[in-house]
Amino acid sequence: MDAGLVVAVALAVAFAVTNGLHDAANAIAALVATRAATPLQAIVLASAFNLLGPLLIGAAVANTIGAIVHVPPSAADQVIGAGLAAAVTWNLVAWSRGLPSSSGQALVGGLVGAALVEGGVDAVNWGGWQGGHPAGVFGTLISLAISPPLGALAALLVIRLLRRLARRATRRWKTPVRGGQWAAAAALAFSHGANDAQKAVGVITALLLAGGKITTLSAPTWVTILCAAALTVGTALGGWRIIRTVGRRIYRIQSAEGLASTAASAAVIFSASLVGAPTSTSQVVASSVVGVGGGRRRWRHVHWEVVRQIGAAWLVTLPITAALAVIIYELWGWLT
Repeated sequence: MDAGLVVAVALAVAFAVTNGLHDAANAIAALVATRAATPLQAIVLASAFNLLGPLLIGAAVANTIGAIVHVPPSAADQVIGAGLAAAVTWNLVAWSRGLPSSSGQALVGGLVGAALVEGGVDAVNWGGWQGGHPAGVFGTLISLAISPPLGALAALLVIRLLRRLARRATRRWKTPVRGGQWAAAAALAFSHGANDAQKAVGVITALLLAGGKITTLSAPTWVTILCAAALTVGTALGGWRIIRTVGRRIYRIQSAEGLASTAASAAVIFSASLVGAPTSTSQVVASSVVGVGGGRRRWRHVHWEVVRQIGAAWLVTLPITAALAVIIYELWGWLT
């Protein structure tokens, strides 16, 4: 395995780790913020279901991501490596500020920026929506754009349903709600693994295919396990900044609200994974927290300044990562 391929694969693993810093933390944010579980318990739960998600659901998302750019095999290491390096850089910057930005957007921006430099517009699979499945850049961006509003709407409906059910509830209500939080967090971690781990799986598979190590865009099992494990490492290393933002800074959620947010997010992300639609767990979960505030008719309790900061980060992710990828692509060629 040549040095360029090794570096690019290592960057894909690093991307999965930084993805975990953002997105895997969101799977357990409500569980920890409402004290339904200790951080260690939540990490163990997320670890197990992050691993199961990509192994059991399939590779639909990986296939979508792996086909975003079309470049000659000789240029794949440089293009994909530059795109990954740009995404990792942006993920670390956003994490340092506690902003739950989209790793998926960062990856798309990086790949497109590097591919445009290498081969122009023909090097990018612009795609769209084909046969009920997303394809290429536009299909991915459509998926990323519609999933947050769906998360907010689903959370609003779930919290209103829970409030209706709780009207005659006693203190015993707290026990099933906390149990529901555990189940919802497990479902969200499972869905997250099925969706986000597959992003790194998709680029590693594309790299191995271009390098002649495999003959189809079907990911080896070891690649799936490696990427899922990297997500979990990211959660354990530093996802707590994002947990504080999602669980407390946007809207201070309580147990029932945490259940509504987590369950709604899991439903949206799991459904997207089945059709191969890449989503951002960060975006969906953050939007669902806002939806919970709306469902409680407490819009004034939503910290809109934090929401604006998150929104601004989402808007600038694509152009910034594309520009970073262009610079890294040129440096890569110069160094090698």
